[in-house]
Amino acid sequence: MKKKIDILVIGGGPAGMISAVTAKRYYPEKKILVMKDIEKGVIPCGIPYMLSSLKNPEDNKLGVAALKGKNIDVVIDQAIKIDRKKKSVITKNNDIYYYEKLVLTVGSSPIIPAIPGIDKKGIYPIYKDMEYLKNFIKEVKEAKNVLVLGGGFIGIEFADELFKIDSLNIYLVESLPNLLSNSFDIEFSKLAREKLESKGVKVLTGIQVEEFYGNDRVEKVKVSNDKEIKVDAVILGIGASPNIKIAQDAGLNLGKGKGIWVDEYMRTVDPDIFAVGDCAGKKDFYTRKGIPVMLASTATAEARIAGANLYELKVIRENKGTIAIYSTYIDGLVLGSAGLTENSAKKESFEIVTGIVAGVDKHPAGMPGANQIKVKLIFSKQSGVILGGQVAGGISCGEIINVIGIAIQKRMSFTELETLQMATHPFLTSAPTVYPVVLAAQDASGKM
Repeated sequence: MKKKIDILVIGGGPAGMISAVTAKRYYPEKKILVMKDIEKGVIPCGIPYMLSSLKNPEDNKLGVAALKGKNIDVVIDQAIKIDRKKKSVITKNNDIYYYEKLVLTVGSSPIIPAIPGIDKKGIYPIYKDMEYLKNFIKEVKEAKNVLVLGGGFIGIEFADELFKIDSLNIYLVESLPNLLSNSFDIEFSKLAREKLESKGVKVLTGIQVEEFYGNDRVEKVKVSNDKEIKVDAVILGIGASPNIKIAQDAGLNLGKGKGIWVDEYMRTVDPDIFAVGDCAGKKDFYTRKGIPVMLASTATAEARIAGANLYELKVIRENKGTIAIYSTYIDGLVLGSAGLTENSAKKESFEIVTGIVAGVDKHPAGMPGANQIKVKLIFSKQSGVILGGQVAGGISCGEIINVIGIAIQKRMSFTELETLQMATHPFLTSAPTVYPVVLAAQDASGKM
């Protein structure tokens, strides 16, 4: 079958959906098709919570009703080749789609390390496929000893969910000295470890997994301190790598961060092909170096830029780089990070000053449900411009880190943050007299 499409979006995850919806908003007369290679996808950020928090794994499905409701077509097929001269895409079903504009949102694939025995049954990479994940959840719930490999966000979130399952021994193994070490300084990493260990998770850091033992199915794991751990299941939470083969084969350039090279408006070297989300290269907001940030929030921001500017630069909103803004939740503890950490800023030779404050997220402190909160801000010492921030505490931290993220994107100074105007309420926020972001900025300014 041959078919002509105005805008062809390859990939049906958050980046693909938002690219299509945004394009339809700006170019309503255009015929848009989203091509998905998995019939039943999932919301990526919700995958760990399919284990326990969600009553039914199906509650985490990523549906296409929003697309069809906007007169956007959807097809289940896999793109296997791009012909840039003919402006066509050939699929696994031997169909050919001719496009005016092509948006690649082909995502990423889980990293599977070259460890002996990695191919045994009971070892689970995290694929964004509902049927695969439902089977994975069923088998993990039947296990007695589960090892999570990787102490980043997905690893700690899986460990947090696993402890809610009765009679389960949980091991979390991280090769670096601290959990979440790429996104948090050590004082915040320790909070994550303490919370997990308080719930019975056995956290092993600075440890390498050397081999998986067993017959057909994994039974033991050998780690670098010559210890063997008995396991029934292993979850691989060590990150993902961008899917770039189809772009590479089409002669599109790759960025230094190993994703597909894109300009400020998510355009590849081919002006009619855009790349968005995990498959697209990312640059750090301040250093412009390639960084391996793969987040649905980043992907959807990029998708809005691409979707609006497919034919004309309608929205002059440059993609100036990613600030790598994260948040996570561990049994009531919220951790958030945006921009550079103190450690990463020093590695890049920034001259910095930090502001740190502890407080309470309601006022007065005796209000029901009040939580301790900790905020750390990193500033350039000479200019006073904010470079990064971290926060830990209760639910309110999920939005406080977004405030810090806006401050970074707008390159606010410590004096601007010192005079920040905010809404406060006893049940909702810290007191205006001791608002933690303001106090952290004042702490830094006092060190200038």
